[in-house]
This record gives sequence, C-alpha cells and structure tokens, in this order.
Amino acid sequence: MTNNQWDTELANFLTDLSAVQDATLEILTKKRECIVAKDLEGLAAIGQEEQRVVRQLEQCLERREGLLRRASDEGLPSDSIESLTAALPGPQRADLRARVRQSAGRARLLRHHSLTNWVLVQRTLLHLAQMVEIIATGGRMKPTYGKDEPVHAGGTLVDHAV
Repeated sequence: MTNNQWDTELANFLTDLSAVQDATLEILTKKRECIVAKDLEGLAAIGQEEQRVVRQLEQCLERREGLLRRASDEGLPSDSIESLTAALPGPQRADLRARVRQSAGRARLLRHHSLTNWVLVQRTLLHLAQMVEIIATGGRMKPTYGKDEPVHAGGTLVDHAV
C-alpha cells in the first residue's frame, strides 16, 4: 500500500473510531444519569442502542487488527496504530498522530466513565443487600461473639416471628 493509501485508511479508521467513542460516551453518560435517577425504564431503553454501539466497537477492533496485519505484511510497525502512524512519512503524519492521541485520551475517559458506573451499581447492590438483610432478620443484628447470648432464629420475612 502506498503512503497516501495508508494515510487515507488510517484517517477513515480514526474518524469511525472517534464517532463510536463519542456514541459510547453518550451511552455511558445516559446510563449513569438513569442509575442516579433510579430510572429503570430509561436503563432498559438504552439496551438496544448499547448493543448497536458494541457491534460498531467490534467492527473497529476487526478493522484495527486488519490494518495492523497488513502493516506487518509490509514490514511496517504493527504493534499499535500509534506506532504505525509514527512510521509513515508525509505531511499528514502529524495530523494522524494527533488524532491517535485524541482517541487514546477518549479511551481513558471511557474507562473512567465505565468505572464510575460500575461503582454506582456496586454501591446500589450493597445497599439493596443490606435492605434485604434488614427485612429478613426483622432488623435484629446477629451477635458475632458470645457463647451464651441467644440467637434469634425467626424473621419477619420467613415466619413473621417477632
């Protein structure tokens, strides 16, 4: 492939990747807002859009692998898009490298948003588990230590014992 073809291929790939990253960021933001607002209908509505973006991300991954495989076949650096871009001569190299850095920055932002959503969900699950335990035990705490202390076996959820 000529340098111009590589420039065009990489530019098209980075444009598509950028669009998918933006869509992913939008979905993660909507998801976080729905989690915070306890909007179950909104979360369910995001599902189809999320599946579409996942397919697009998979396509980008396949394209990336194809580009790096062709680069390897031509003796160009093939460990990453960044190293491939850096190895190409020509005036567009600086622009492509800047776009690669932007994509890498967006990927870090996406990881941050994903982690934020994960933490929110984990805290919600912990809260729900504590609520179920309170309901199941009638609000009575089981003693952790002590031989002679009575253990209340009944609970309001199971047998309505008080």
